[in-house]
Amino acid sequence: MFTIASTPAKQSVSETISTLASRLSSSTLLEDRRAAILGLRSFAKEYPASVASDALRGLIASLTKDGEDVDTVKVVLETLLMLFSPNENSPEASEEIALWLADEFTQRQDNITLLLDFLDTNDFYSRLYSLQLLSHILASRTERTEECIFTAPLGISRLVAVLDDRKEAVRNEALSLLTYLTPSSSELQKLVAFENVFDRIFSIIKLEGSLSHGDRIVEDCLILLANLLRLNVSNQSFFRETGCVPKLARLLKDALGDEGTEEEVAEWAKVQRNRNIYALLAVLRLFLVTGGVGTRANQASFWQHGVVTLVLQLAFNRSTEMQIKSEALITCADLIRDNPSLQESFAQLQVTSVLDEPVDESSQASQQNGIPKVYVIDGLLDLTLSVPSLSAFDSRLAACECIKAYFFNHPAIRKHFLRRAIDGHTSGADETANVLTTLLQPLDSHVSSDPYRYWLAAVIIFHLIYEDPDAKSLAMSVSEGDSSTGEEVVTCIQTIAANLIIGIQKNVDERVLVAYLMLLCGWLFEDPDGVNDFLGEGSNIQSLIQAALHTGPEGVLVPGLCAMLLGIIYEFSTKDSPVPRETIHSILASRLGRDQYIDRLMKWRGHPLLRDFEVLPQKLSSAPQGGLPDVFFDKTFVEFVKDNFSRMLRAIDRDPGFEVPVIANGVTKGISREMVDSLRSQLEEKTKALEKAEDELLSTGRQLGQDQADHRRAKETFNVELTRIKNVNDSLQRHHDDEMNKIRADQEKVAQDHQRQLEHVQKTNEANAERTRKRMEAEISDLKSNISKLEADLSKANKNHLQDLQTAHDEYTANQKEQTARLQRAEEKAKEAEERGQSASKRATTAESALVEKEKEKQAIQSELDDLLMVFGDLEDKVTKYKDRLKELGESVSEAEDDDEDGDEDADDDDDNVD
Repeated sequence: MFTIASTPAKQSVSETISTLASRLSSSTLLEDRRAAILGLRSFAKEYPASVASDALRGLIASLTKDGEDVDTVKVVLETLLMLFSPNENSPEASEEIALWLADEFTQRQDNITLLLDFLDTNDFYSRLYSLQLLSHILASRTERTEECIFTAPLGISRLVAVLDDRKEAVRNEALSLLTYLTPSSSELQKLVAFENVFDRIFSIIKLEGSLSHGDRIVEDCLILLANLLRLNVSNQSFFRETGCVPKLARLLKDALGDEGTEEEVAEWAKVQRNRNIYALLAVLRLFLVTGGVGTRANQASFWQHGVVTLVLQLAFNRSTEMQIKSEALITCADLIRDNPSLQESFAQLQVTSVLDEPVDESSQASQQNGIPKVYVIDGLLDLTLSVPSLSAFDSRLAACECIKAYFFNHPAIRKHFLRRAIDGHTSGADETANVLTTLLQPLDSHVSSDPYRYWLAAVIIFHLIYEDPDAKSLAMSVSEGDSSTGEEVVTCIQTIAANLIIGIQKNVDERVLVAYLMLLCGWLFEDPDGVNDFLGEGSNIQSLIQAALHTGPEGVLVPGLCAMLLGIIYEFSTKDSPVPRETIHSILASRLGRDQYIDRLMKWRGHPLLRDFEVLPQKLSSAPQGGLPDVFFDKTFVEFVKDNFSRMLRAIDRDPGFEVPVIANGVTKGISREMVDSLRSQLEEKTKALEKAEDELLSTGRQLGQDQADHRRAKETFNVELTRIKNVNDSLQRHHDDEMNKIRADQEKVAQDHQRQLEHVQKTNEANAERTRKRMEAEISDLKSNISKLEADLSKANKNHLQDLQTAHDEYTANQKEQTARLQRAEEKAKEAEERGQSASKRATTAESALVEKEKEKQAIQSELDDLLMVFGDLEDKVTKYKDRLKELGESVSEAEDDDEDGDEDADDDDDNVD
């Protein structure tokens, strides 16, 4: 009987993948390895995690082992690309797989170098897939990949050289990779720039049809150009010095020439052309950062090569779309801002008029193609104030920005512009494009149709007078009415205030009210004369308070600005103002109140239009459907508010008795509150010091009085004792005299009775007298010694008192010297700390310079090693060619030499792997 063999067990996917991975790593024949790779490729899309975990290192090793076989390399690279982009519905699809794959490649420098080596091959797919694989790795591990490419031998040079590839797919992939590689690293940007990349980019743009006819590749070229130039002064200088600015001008000129043609262009082509032009204008603006190191030089170079004129022509071309017009005008503003020579020359340029004016035969010289030409400032004013179309809002705002840039930081041009506006207003001519006339004329019914006419005019005047006392004085000279004929004279500020109040009463568009309030806040700030002019109409304060108290469903902006203006008026008013400072304070306190004043300001400050001004788009795109854009504030005004908001919050708490000092034209107006506070604090400190000194003096006086009292008591005691001793002495002396007299009488009596016993009695008396004398002398001696002792005690008491005073003085002097010595030691320690800090800074600087030198030496050694590797490769190629040549000539070449060479190569490969 025949036995039917059973069906072999079905192998699972994971087992199959493991088998293929094992075959890939163990097979010795190229065909077997290629078959294993093809099998793995069939699973890569659906099972990327399994294939990557089992075969990733084998696939990378195959690129090294089978790198000379084009077909194998192609299959390996395709498999790796599939692992980076598996099917979305795959059960193993995950973003972590891409990170895992990128980590495996970037952990060894040789893996990235291997992919870069394929760029030198002639195979189309090897170069294309290598670039795509590098892009995937870069997207997953950006910083590490940048470091690997940066340190790879000739890595950047190879990438940039691919831009010259004739195959567009490879070239475009290299362009995309360089774009993703260069947005943040300034060192990579410099390396790429020094590989002649600017000329290559312009060549690609020209080859692709320039701005007008180029497709997305032109835009990608401009994006790469922007990456290389953004905030990189070195690359900008290199770009300028290598003659690339004329190429930018040529691109603009070609775009302008193509726009004049009336060819039918597809809609997608128009969109792409606008994107290309927009990208080029964005590149221009990268050179023009306000306050940048190389901005002045870039502006001068652009002016020299006619870029400013070309940008203006683009902005005023009738066929240019609004978005491009606005970007061109903003670029033009950046081209002249804060450059006095260019600002002065800018006004001499001419542009086509934006207004539909009839052709005047007498002005044919100033026309081109039947369109009248006007000077650029007039054209900008016409566009800003006289084009009410909502679609032109962005270009009007950009034209206003260009006007501000024209007189930015240039007082002479600012005064000239303002004086010309004043002359035009007083003469009654050119009312349509005069900023003063626009603001001073009575509000009419057309306000609601074009509120931005008033807003833009107010912004221009705000920038003309902001922080410029001379310009404020010049603007204040504008008035209406003749006092000599009995007419009431109304000043410019009063007219603006009257229009504001009328607008509030008529409930006109908030943008108009905000415009007037912005202008008044900027004008009256630190301008007591302007405040006095405003207060010349006493009802203005009451009207502003009424507006600040009004609260509606959206009433935040106008009440908040009115409160801000009231705070400014009170802050800079004086006791001599038409409405005195104390009166204003009482009105604010009684009518508005501190709480409501602060509440209005805080709500206004927290409004999104002011709070989020920097992040909100100030463009037509911010407009709701069918409405006006949400553009209410000027950037400079927002900065002014943020700088002074806390001061305005505290304004209502100021003492009305003190005035704020303002220096205008070298004259100080008002009393310095800060100086008064400083003097008051100094006076308080001196008063406290004086009181302390008086207390110390009083205490010392008490001590001295007590010492003097003790001294007086000791002296009185001594005098009493001395008097007593004298009295005793006198009494004894008198007693002695009485005794002597009695004895003499007795002696005389006895002498009469006892004559015979005279000698005996006389001797007896003399002996008694002698004893008495000696006793008296002894007593007198004792009294004298007591007196001397008392005098010594008195002297000692005086000396002790003086010694106590001297000791107290010495202790005070010693304490003072000790404090001085401590202060000196503290200063010496501070000086020593400072010297140690300076020494540490010097050592850090020395270490830094040493590190830079070591880095330079490392780069030099690396460069020499790269050159030796290239020479060694050339020698190997020559040896191979010589052997082939000998074989062709019939000479025998021993296989042993080939084997030895192969063995050497294998040994080298092994050494590389070990490394």
